[in-house]
Amino acid sequence: MGAVRDALVIAAYAAVGAAVVGLIGAAVLRLLRRRSVALSLAVVAVVTVAAMLAGTLSVAWAMFLSEHDLGVVTTVCAIAAVVSLGVTLLLGRWVVAGSRALAAATRAFGDGDAFAAPAHAPTAELAELGRELAVTSAKLADSRERERALEASRRELVAWISHDLRTPLAGLRAMTEALEDGIAEDPARYHRQIRAEVDRLSGMVGDLFELSRIQAGVLALSPTRMSVYDLVGDAMAGANPLAAEHGVRLVGEGVEQVPVEVDGREMTRVLANLLANAIHRTPADGTVAVSARHDTASGSVVLSVSDGCGGIPADDLPRVFDTGWRGTGARTPPAGAGLGLAIVRGIVEAHHGRAAVQNIPGGCRFDVFLPAARS
Repeated sequence: MGAVRDALVIAAYAAVGAAVVGLIGAAVLRLLRRRSVALSLAVVAVVTVAAMLAGTLSVAWAMFLSEHDLGVVTTVCAIAAVVSLGVTLLLGRWVVAGSRALAAATRAFGDGDAFAAPAHAPTAELAELGRELAVTSAKLADSRERERALEASRRELVAWISHDLRTPLAGLRAMTEALEDGIAEDPARYHRQIRAEVDRLSGMVGDLFELSRIQAGVLALSPTRMSVYDLVGDAMAGANPLAAEHGVRLVGEGVEQVPVEVDGREMTRVLANLLANAIHRTPADGTVAVSARHDTASGSVVLSVSDGCGGIPADDLPRVFDTGWRGTGARTPPAGAGLGLAIVRGIVEAHHGRAAVQNIPGGCRFDVFLPAARS
């Protein structure tokens, strides 16, 4: 029992001495919390050795150690303090140098340059921070590139829309002035032409409104389960008059009865845009083919519209779905603002699908990939 009591007494004295130094060290660290990490590390090293020395001196005083023994203990602690302080200062310099290099790279990153992480980070935490900043830099660079491309397409769109609006508005003004002045030889024909121009303008405004909803992320979808067979059938029935007007054959090839969960109205618009685009660009007596199949490899339902446009230049293929894109004059329809394919991509991506285009012999094929409905 005596040995246990002596051990408890020694532990108590050591704890009291170390606790006092620890509290003082915590207060000093709080005062230095906005200073360099090297200084904080030095304080930690000093507190560690001082706590050990304080505990030792408290025990020595309680046990009435000789002056010789007390001197030995003090000397050992002092040497340990010097060595630990030196190592701590060296580590602190490494950490500070790594932090400054990381800060310099971050400042360059903030100025718009690409982030380049320091080659050698002194700690795993700084290395991880550098990697995360590099990933963030890459994402921001991609975002800036997309923003520049979007801004460029918007400028082109404004220019094209301005041109397309100016022409019908000038025609409408001329026709209304002719009707007002009573110089129109066939007023009924003028009325029909005015009605056609108004319908064209209404279509352009509708496309702009749809595209603005898509780009703003507020396109509200009401998905229901339906068969792509019915979806394609309805779209082809709606496009038949336009195909007959242009002398184009509209055929369905291998349309499978595959279920999908989509917003019927929006997906009908997708197919209507693709069919109108294909019909406008296919010569008379040409063929526009529609197909639908279940791709078991990817688990997607693929809707395809093939035309006889003669193909798209390779340099234009990546831009086909850009807002306002029209390509060459040969691929510009008599009406429209180059928004149809941008709307197609937006609606398809809102359904968690994707749209693609590729050249085929004699024309091109637009593919819409949609997730298959769950069984």
